[in-house]
Amino acid sequence: MKLFFKFNLLSVMAMVIIAGIFVSSCNKADAPANEEQKKMEERFEKFKNDYLTSVKPILIKMNTAYFDASINSTDEKWKEVTNNEKLYNDYVSNKERFAELKQIYDSKLISDPDKARELKIYFNEFSSKQVDTAKLNKLSEMTTNLEGKYSKFRAKFGAKTYTDNDVENTLKNSTNSKELEGVWTAHKEIGPIVATDIIALVKLRNEVARDLGYKNYHEMSLTLSDQNPADVMKLFDELDALTRDAFAKLKSEMDITLAKRLKITPEQMMPWHYQNRYFQEAPQIYDIDLDKFYKGKDIVKLTVDYYKGLNLPIDKLVANSDLYEKEGKNQHAYCITIDKDAPDIRVLCNVTDNSKWMETMLHEYGHALYDNYYTKDYPWAFKSPAHIFTTEAIAMLFGRFANNADWMKAMLGLDDKTTAEVKDVAQKTLRLQQLVFSRWSQVMFRFESAMYDNPDQDLNKLWWDLVEKYQMIKRPANRNMPDWATKIHVATSPCYYHNYHLGELLASQLYFTIADKVLGKPNDMTLSFINEPKVGEYLIKNVFSVGSKYYWNDMIEKATGEKLTAKFYAKQFVD
Repeated sequence: MKLFFKFNLLSVMAMVIIAGIFVSSCNKADAPANEEQKKMEERFEKFKNDYLTSVKPILIKMNTAYFDASINSTDEKWKEVTNNEKLYNDYVSNKERFAELKQIYDSKLISDPDKARELKIYFNEFSSKQVDTAKLNKLSEMTTNLEGKYSKFRAKFGAKTYTDNDVENTLKNSTNSKELEGVWTAHKEIGPIVATDIIALVKLRNEVARDLGYKNYHEMSLTLSDQNPADVMKLFDELDALTRDAFAKLKSEMDITLAKRLKITPEQMMPWHYQNRYFQEAPQIYDIDLDKFYKGKDIVKLTVDYYKGLNLPIDKLVANSDLYEKEGKNQHAYCITIDKDAPDIRVLCNVTDNSKWMETMLHEYGHALYDNYYTKDYPWAFKSPAHIFTTEAIAMLFGRFANNADWMKAMLGLDDKTTAEVKDVAQKTLRLQQLVFSRWSQVMFRFESAMYDNPDQDLNKLWWDLVEKYQMIKRPANRNMPDWATKIHVATSPCYYHNYHLGELLASQLYFTIADKVLGKPNDMTLSFINEPKVGEYLIKNVFSVGSKYYWNDMIEKATGEKLTAKFYAKQFVD
């Protein structure tokens, strides 16, 4: 034993000596390399400081102008948005500035994982802008012009002018097929107003993408957002197979129920009979109208009270928001972060007292909360969601509770008998909504993919071919109108819609993770998280605070224990 010990001690001493010699010689040899690394890190710090000094004020002005224009649309306000976006474009498209960034990126000398992640984020941001500044400014100008047209448009049928809420209410409540068709058609009149401009915009976006070495804008958009277009298409093929039969069965049930209500045959069902402009939301086919439980309720207060119970207060966020209808205001809903450091976060809604707007308020303030809890001393680049769809996942996770019976019982004060009556219907409604939306998202994703592949094809036909295949509804006879152009996302949020459904997948994954690991109820399908501050703590720690510090699938794996998967979505809505 002693000899053995002595042998090992001498061996260790020898290795230490050898190692010392090796290290000493390596230090001398690596000195220039380390010096080079230090210089490169200093260059990157200088690059970031210059970016923040120059760009941050521009982005704050641009975001503020966008919000102001959205709530009171005028040509002057949209021009201000464009002018600020041009200043941003001028900065990030600068060739010398990008050359400096590319040298730093290509050197591979930024070895610290956090700094390397920052560098990757900046590199992707600047790469997308390395085209002729005139083209970038033209894109900004064309997009904001389209924003203005959508914001100002109101459907007209007969002697009445309809807001989008009015259109939705009519489609949902009327049983007069002539009125339904008229209002649906009137809403589609925005299509011819914007279609030519959208096609020109698509072609210019493609031109920009080809300048950067991509096949088209769709491919570029997904790639620069850390997504593989082929992988996303494969996932949507899998989702199609997963949901097709279940949806077809529900679609037959819908047709029978709605046709009976409308006093027509199922074979006579047309797009305007599905209680929604695009058949992207579930029509009411069950016995209980969930809207009636929200009638007369303060939707904003319900939202504030719910999030307070999760220890996720939103009072200040609500105070900065614009939540009710008015003339000249964007008729949709969104959340915008004006300043990531402040933080200054605002929500735009057009609230009325129904289940749709309850869902929307929970949804939008899910986005707002995500942006509200980034780690304060994080660098600017990390103060964003891990991916676009991860913030959508949080919004969807909470938005679903508007159709949750236990949530409604606690928040609306339903008695036990009413809750029991609502419970089964609420679950069916949520499942129906998910399957309806899953088929609609197929249309949007595949339409944009095909449109950017060939914008000169017959887009009107393409749109209805996809609607018939995936949503299983008939196109109106002899209709040849740009109905695809009526969906504002096609124009102003390009190549984004697939992220909504990826968000739905992650929302289910987070739901079951919270049920299991936070609340200890792994198989409970009816949780509402009411008054569970542990849920807020989990989300802040594992999702919100980390921002974009990690690649999105790494963040998901750290938060849930596995990478993004469809199995939880199937468990919740298909199986």
